[in-house]
Amino acid sequence: MTESNKARRAAVTALLAAGLALAIAPTAQADAPSGSAAGTTAGAPVPVPAADLARARGAVQDPSVLDKVGHFFARKGVPPTQQLTIGAAEEAKAASASAPRLAGDTVPVYTLDAGFVAGTPGAPVAKAAFTASKVVAADGQTASVWTVRQGDTWRVVNIASGGDESDYAAKAADAGGGTAFREPQINAWYVLRDGRVLPLDEEARRSVGAGGVSLAAYQQLVHQRYGDKLPGSAYDRAGEGGGYQVDAAPARGSAGTGSELPAVTAAAALGVTALAGAGVVLRRRRGTR
Repeated sequence: MTESNKARRAAVTALLAAGLALAIAPTAQADAPSGSAAGTTAGAPVPVPAADLARARGAVQDPSVLDKVGHFFARKGVPPTQQLTIGAAEEAKAASASAPRLAGDTVPVYTLDAGFVAGTPGAPVAKAAFTASKVVAADGQTASVWTVRQGDTWRVVNIASGGDESDYAAKAADAGGGTAFREPQINAWYVLRDGRVLPLDEEARRSVGAGGVSLAAYQQLVHQRYGDKLPGSAYDRAGEGGGYQVDAAPARGSAGTGSELPAVTAAAALGVTALAGAGVVLRRRRGTR
């Protein structure tokens, strides 16, 4: 995947996650003791209840949703506002032939928490922003279907090509457990394990080094990056919330290369297109990791 495409994927996900961040958190936090760190591990996010994951999965299994995913596969991720070389009848036939099916578990997707960035005592490193279910087509295409809770129901809000959300959760589990989470500003995936923040992708390795950093060191790092860019800050009020570029210097105590990551800009989010009448957003990722 080219650096420009990585930047687009990061920007789109960051913008969407910013709008969804409170959708799951209220239920997830309800079972946590007041003032305590989430879960049994310091800094770990509050787990999303299994019942909520089951309801989210049920929303994805709705025939109308799977039909939309089929059209997503038929269009190879091309937004509905762009013309295809095939007609509507051919698209419908291809959508049916794609035979979309769910694969693997529906997983919560955790993103960096503003309270953790600010240094709020007891704040988890990340909070659940949405859930993701991987769907596979007959020809091998994959998509990630995002759901959020709205009141007592779960609603599909995004279809994204690929399966990063589920894949990184599985990678974390296979590598020894812990909680996978994203720092969406730089499209970095980490796992919190045994009090350390460890990298799961190249962006994360550039951020914290191959060996990762302690949770405390990571908090200092993200506070340095985003502490003056939180909601309500002068940066936010100025409308500059479109992105962030990592400093060239590696994280303290890391073995980072010092190379820069691409800036994430709001302009890079132009790939987000509303699916008319469905309340779904199609996010296109091109290339391979």
